[in-house]
Amino acid sequence: MIRLARVGARKQPHYRIVVIEKDRARNGRSVEVVGTYNPRTNPATVELKRDRIDYWTGNGAQLSDRVGKLIAAAPAAPAAEVTAAA
Repeated sequence: MIRLARVGARKQPHYRIVVIEKDRARNGRSVEVVGTYNPRTNPATVELKRDRIDYWTGNGAQLSDRVGKLIAAAPAAPAAEVTAAA
């Protein structure tokens, strides 16, 4: 499963987007960190390793609801932006 794991101080949330077994605790040992999400910036900052997310979803990993929304709302991959600017 690909879901959020909370890090950061109290009342200052910052999240890692992690690949983790479904039955593990929210902040348990993850298989791989595939991105970060910081809701405290304006606008919220989302950094994704899209190639790794595609790899894990291709191997059967499911996205949590929130991670699915973050991926859908995130801008296109940087390679697409480079070709559009050229």
